[in-house]
Amino acid sequence: MFNSPVISVKDQIADQLRSDIISGELAPSSKLSEQTLSERFGVSRGPIREVLLQLTKEGLLVSKSNCGVSVNSALSSSMQKLMIDIRRKIETFALSNLKGALNDEDFKNLDTILDRIQTAFTQEDFTEVTKADIDFHRYLVFKAGGAELVNLWYPIVLRMRMNYKRLSTPKECVQEHQAIADALKADDLEMAKKCLLANIK
Repeated sequence: MFNSPVISVKDQIADQLRSDIISGELAPSSKLSEQTLSERFGVSRGPIREVLLQLTKEGLLVSKSNCGVSVNSALSSSMQKLMIDIRRKIETFALSNLKGALNDEDFKNLDTILDRIQTAFTQEDFTEVTKADIDFHRYLVFKAGGAELVNLWYPIVLRMRMNYKRLSTPKECVQEHQAIADALKADDLEMAKKCLLANIK
């Protein structure tokens, strides 16, 4: 029988705060208080401190001496363009390493993520759309380069996704990701890269 992985309280808190930032509920420059978060989540300040450090490393938060921790600012248009360029290079590099590397189980997992994207759109849960979108790309990056490549890629994607407004129609979004998956199923890496570049913009 398949057992879902147990998610620690710390990881649950980190995931909730990521959602709050991605959705804009926690606006750029909003200050975060360890005490307030401790009361909100019903835990001591120790785990909260660890979560804040983790999200700072991911680029979602910024810590300044004598100012505490706050939500990072939104990227300028020129920085966003640079981030897109860097992300495209990392992900096309990843696809280059996936020749014959994916099996039937991998494609089932990708299909499950595609179903999440579709369901989230149907429910108009755009934060979940964004998170499922990230999970789709992270799956491929991890398969190509493991944790080392993910650790390089992940902060870039999260910074791009802060108050991210490029949400296409459900049909377009699902089709873009389906096209990437289909090209990979056919082991056509050049087509997969073409579809990827069309998706990341």
